[in-house]
Amino acid sequence: MADWVIRLIEQSGYLGVALLMFLETVFPPIPSEVIMSIAGVQAAKGTMSLPIVILAGTAGAMAGNIVWFVLARALGLARLRPLVDRFGRFLTMDWREVEQADRFFDRYDKWFVFFGRMMPTIRSLVSIPAGLFGMGWTSFLIASTLGTLGWTGALAYAGYVLGQNYSDIDKYLGPASTAVIAALVLWYLFRVVTWKPRKG
Repeated sequence: MADWVIRLIEQSGYLGVALLMFLETVFPPIPSEVIMSIAGVQAAKGTMSLPIVILAGTAGAMAGNIVWFVLARALGLARLRPLVDRFGRFLTMDWREVEQADRFFDRYDKWFVFFGRMMPTIRSLVSIPAGLFGMGWTSFLIASTLGTLGWTGALAYAGYVLGQNYSDIDKYLGPASTAVIAALVLWYLFRVVTWKPRKG
């Protein structure tokens, strides 16, 4: 997997970094840990600039973040309610829980988005509640950009420092991502089995 990422970045430069991060955010074919660390290695070789690599990765990821945000805003809570009423068990929520989540998001939306952007695996999903619960564009863009900049910057810098040993990054973050996915799947299955709509 890493070989063709290296070739694309070598051939397309900053545009390749942005494109890969966009694709990773919209439909994750490869982890950002691989993309940005390889881009950092290229910067260490002197063929690219580390600050511009970070900005390109951030721009690509933000383009993907905006796609999910716009789609979630277009769906909105009004269109979500019939889905929750009909498929509550498989969504593992009833409307009261949606309202509770909405109130939580009203209070902590900026922090949720900012820190969520720096969490492996779920970082791409943060745009969905932000859009559904009507987070303002300005707050969304600022919190998302700062969080995404922190994530892409850390990965690119790690690749820059580690050089050809960039695979060490995935050695540590890979299991963390797998653990997050496993925890989410187990949590979802538990919710499906035990879920009951609350009355009233």
